[in-house]
Amino acid sequence: MSQLTSLPRQLAETANIVLTTGDAVIGATPKDIVWTHRKVTLWRYRSAVRRHPVPVLLIFALINRPDIFDLRPGNSFVEHLLEDGYDVFLLDWGVPDDEDADMGLANYVCDEIPWSVREVLVASGQRELSIIGWCIGATLSAMYATLEPDDSPLRNLVLLTMPVDTGVSLYTTWVGRDSFDVDQVADAFTAVPGGLVDIANKMMKPVANFVTTYRKLFDSVRAGTANRVAYQSMAKWVADNPPFPSAAYREWITWMYKENRLIRGLLRLRGRRVDLAQITANVLVVTAGADHIAPRHTTMPFLDAISSVDVSHLDRPGGHIGLMAGSKARKETWPHITDWLGQRSGADRDTAPKRRST
Repeated sequence: MSQLTSLPRQLAETANIVLTTGDAVIGATPKDIVWTHRKVTLWRYRSAVRRHPVPVLLIFALINRPDIFDLRPGNSFVEHLLEDGYDVFLLDWGVPDDEDADMGLANYVCDEIPWSVREVLVASGQRELSIIGWCIGATLSAMYATLEPDDSPLRNLVLLTMPVDTGVSLYTTWVGRDSFDVDQVADAFTAVPGGLVDIANKMMKPVANFVTTYRKLFDSVRAGTANRVAYQSMAKWVADNPPFPSAAYREWITWMYKENRLIRGLLRLRGRRVDLAQITANVLVVTAGADHIAPRHTTMPFLDAISSVDVSHLDRPGGHIGLMAGSKARKETWPHITDWLGQRSGADRDTAPKRRST
């Protein structure tokens, strides 16, 4: 009987958590603008303790906002990097609109990333940097690494849940099939609405995304274990979907999923072949055991395609986002990344271990 009488209160509390999600504080670590171009902004996080000479540049996907790196106070990968003494920069793609319809993959890989790298080096006073890319941001970072000259400033490349060989994956089944007309979508919008992309992604696991999430929240409220801050910060981030410039959307879906050009060595940007064998930086690839967006087998061929001597692979439990932003990330993922970087971020680049480990 007591369970029945408490049900209205529990439903009200669950609804209150969901409806006040917009009040959550995310991306709160203090930072300053270093450089801007069009909608793109390069940020530098404030820190009084920068003990590693090699700065870190964070690059996220073209969908969702990069606040996931700095999700909430107390559960922030940015905070973790700063506490470890890294000089941390963030490349924020901003919120594209109709005037950015012409932004294709070449604009991001050949312009925005190299220009931001230049500004990181100027601001930090260093000659080299590390890049940590996540999701599409990882793939764009890898593409950038292939186009750098022999005297590249890129010392370390950390790639999180990165789609590379998309021949067999749930996402390819969704958008790579002939019946999915990417041109019709791209032609209908100058910038594909982020909400449309988000719904399409959620439909890959509809029960989990539209039912299970709320059921778990309600169950935690009933059990008295609901974490309002954790739920709301993630829910707020998930709901913030910037538009995807139509040119980049068309190219991403066509080149990566319909034609699988990257791993096949057929991708060209401004006449230059994106050859993964050109990558020689120290590389750490991180995969997630439950990732349905970029499952492990779609990432692993990258390790055989590159020429780097110092290559490591870290596989951890979790999903595409939970790997880095879930409740266990602080203990199971972040320390491994910062330890790996720490061994390779000293003043002398030759002190890093020279090995391949998986």
